[in-house]
Amino acid sequence: QVQLEESGGGLVQAGGSLRLSCAASGRIFSINNMGWYRQAPGKQRELVAGITSGGGTNYADSVKGRLSISRDSAKNTVYLKMNSLKTEETADYYCNVVGTNGFGIPVGYWGQGTQVTVSS
Repeated sequence: QVQLEESGGGLVQAGGSLRLSCAASGRIFSINNMGWYRQAPGKQRELVAGITSGGGTNYADSVKGRLSISRDSAKNTVYLKMNSLKTEETADYYCNVVGTNGFGIPVGYWGQGTQVTVSS
């Protein structure tokens, strides 16, 4: 079993900042891609940012220049620093990890989500 422990969500005023963390633990042999998604009420889940094992990153166009994803591979942890937050970014934020198990089989996991509320 693999567990993803997310933290860092909460209530912040528009223009403020938050930092999300997601630590993976358990039976995962190697981690390749890590990422953050979000889902607002009544909307589909969407990719916010992703980072590869080599450190390559990609971002949704709406967050470029304000949000930054990073990872500590030694700790199997991914971070999302969010600056200049907007009210429309209120959503549940989900951590996603893609890797392989001990048999070389690709596996993917989702965290339970952490709520981010941006007030005006």
